[in-house]
Amino acid sequence: MARERTGRRALKIVRRTFLGLGAAAVAGVAFGTWAVRRDKENPLTALAGEDEAVFNPFVVIAEDGTITVVAPRAEMGQGVQTTLAAMVAEELDVTLADIEVVHGPTAAAYFNSAMLAEGAFPTHFDRSFLADAQRSVMQGMGKLLGLQVTGGSSSMIDGYDRMREAGATARAALVAAAAERWGVNPDGLQTEGAEVRDPASDRALSYGELALAAAQVETGEVTLKPRRDWRLLGKSQPRVEIGAKVTGAPIFGIDVELPEMLHGTVAISPRFGMRALSADLDAARAVRGVRDVFEIDTQTGHGYGIVADTTWAAFKGAEALAPEWEDAPYPADDAAILDRLETALAAEPSHALMDRGDVDAAFDDPQGTLVEAEYFVPYLAHATMEPMNATAQLRDGKLDIWTGTQAPGIVLSRCAALAGLDKDAVTVHQQFLGGGFGRRAEVDYPLYATAMAMRTEGRPIKVTWTREEDTRHDVYRPAALGRFRAVVPQGAKASAVEMKIASPSIMASLLARTYPNLSAMGPDKSITDGAYNQPVDIENFRVSAHVADIAIPTGYWRSVGNSYNGFFHEGFMDEMAEAAGMDPLAFRLAMIGDDPRLAPARAVLEKVTEMSGFATPRAGGKGRGIAHMLSFGAWVAMVVDVDTRDGVRIERCWVAADPGTVLDPRNFRDQVISGAIFGFSQALGQKITFANGEVVEGNFHDYPMLTMGQTPTFEIEILQNAHHMGGAGEIGTPPAAPALANAIFDATGQRLRRMPFTLDVEVLQI
Repeated sequence: MARERTGRRALKIVRRTFLGLGAAAVAGVAFGTWAVRRDKENPLTALAGEDEAVFNPFVVIAEDGTITVVAPRAEMGQGVQTTLAAMVAEELDVTLADIEVVHGPTAAAYFNSAMLAEGAFPTHFDRSFLADAQRSVMQGMGKLLGLQVTGGSSSMIDGYDRMREAGATARAALVAAAAERWGVNPDGLQTEGAEVRDPASDRALSYGELALAAAQVETGEVTLKPRRDWRLLGKSQPRVEIGAKVTGAPIFGIDVELPEMLHGTVAISPRFGMRALSADLDAARAVRGVRDVFEIDTQTGHGYGIVADTTWAAFKGAEALAPEWEDAPYPADDAAILDRLETALAAEPSHALMDRGDVDAAFDDPQGTLVEAEYFVPYLAHATMEPMNATAQLRDGKLDIWTGTQAPGIVLSRCAALAGLDKDAVTVHQQFLGGGFGRRAEVDYPLYATAMAMRTEGRPIKVTWTREEDTRHDVYRPAALGRFRAVVPQGAKASAVEMKIASPSIMASLLARTYPNLSAMGPDKSITDGAYNQPVDIENFRVSAHVADIAIPTGYWRSVGNSYNGFFHEGFMDEMAEAAGMDPLAFRLAMIGDDPRLAPARAVLEKVTEMSGFATPRAGGKGRGIAHMLSFGAWVAMVVDVDTRDGVRIERCWVAADPGTVLDPRNFRDQVISGAIFGFSQALGQKITFANGEVVEGNFHDYPMLTMGQTPTFEIEILQNAHHMGGAGEIGTPPAAPALANAIFDATGQRLRRMPFTLDVEVLQI
């Protein structure tokens, strides 16, 4: 009976949350609908020169014919600027070679509504009125808040209509301007090669010649090209930034050079939120090249800033500080962290976003084999190739920040607050990112640069973190503990499944360090994301989240909760298949059932098994594993082949993915491969551990990435059957670890329930 009360309580919590969202929606109708419906101010109007025509926040055409497209999402290697620009170019009837692509200014006009919609609680395949209403509310919040953020594999989804409409609107205005000048019907005019042409008279005007007049035209609603007429979209395009990258152009934050620029670094307390008890400032100042050392006190951390003539001198000054720090009040080592997770798991659930049927009754009288398992994953760092850095200059009441960030608007507002400035006095100069993965959605590194710029008397200062500082002051993918049980009849799908997952709340941690006066409302979906919302048909099914009280900062890591729940869900799926006496593929298909909404899941599973020859026998010591995950709106099935005879080596990886619509096939494949490598890396050696309240790992020697020699051969197939567009950047990560674990089990009979797998098996080092 106690278990029954727990399940009912969890369901009531979620119902109250949905009611709260409904109240928020009503409040939005009453007080904020006007703000959601009206267009945001176009930031380009005030920036354009006299010879430049601004058509909308995304398109500017100069009299000399220069076409500038604003692609307002952070370019961090995922090719986002190329595809966003291609959407505009497609409708404008120009090529990518005809345009210049820029990130553009920080502005609310570049809000991301799709990312917040992805955060809605309903499953991706639930398209009921209530589910879509919740997504609509979340989308409206994205616009209302003006959140210019790159994340959640949402850039293509968010830009798909807006960027194409921007190009189509500009084209319609150009055609109307040409028709007025020639005195002809616009319906008979054509566009190509950055010109408007009149076939009847063989006349042509360039976009540059028409631009200023066209920008004054009111176009009304425009019609977008049907897919059959696409010339750029749906085809692989050359990356617009590739020339700068292969020639080593200074495009990243760490490359910034300014006149009279100083260099600096930080030494922030490795015990999160704590302050220094002592430090040898005189020794640090005595280091050759060090100009000053002073305390830094921000909402994200406390420590010291070191100002120097060179980055190396700043690093050596930081070493000379030799600070002692206050003790940590949070669990100080791995054993204490695990104890907190176990305590949370034993307590009543914080919420349950899935609670279907009568789970407790099904386990009280199980009609089949009872399967139970416990899984664990550690904290993980982002380990971006470019360490955290930012350059700041505070002069004449104006603050300029040069950095690569996934959230320029949040950086602007937080740094303005620290410097005591109005937001209008702050400019964020967006740079390319040498890796993001959610880490560069944070504000700590630009805040520290701002704090140091406040002490450099108007001179710019570039603040670069050491790799060790970066690794030991991350916002980590949280550790998680899962306890699962299922009732599995012989030769059939599971009749009851319960998944309990304990982890700290990312949302609570993020708000505490970014907006300390705000608190999270409602459940943190990320704790069970990838577990409660998978395409399975289970009569009695409960997935509960148990928030663990651990004050170690956590943040969004590539695929967020899916990164560990994929391992939990698909690892346990294979355990259930074994109990049922069924092939892992056949069991998954049985678990999906006949629901037509889940057809993409069946299709990618069938495709990947065809690609890999899944049923063919393997030689001794070799194994093959399968996993399927629905994340960020994309359905992904993966098969992995391993050889375990001389230590685990991944030989091949096959992936079938269906994101609905693919706008650049090569780029999509690259993102799936990149995500899979990220997932294999966490499985084969990555872990963040704690001792005495501090992170132990510091660099790539003890926090390894998958090497080129360890990377398997990939084969990727793209399906486009799903009815709704999904993402690309994160979808390869969730199925990688479970597919690998299941392949190792197939080869050795050893079931892996904790990451990294190197805790239990030897990995071949290449």
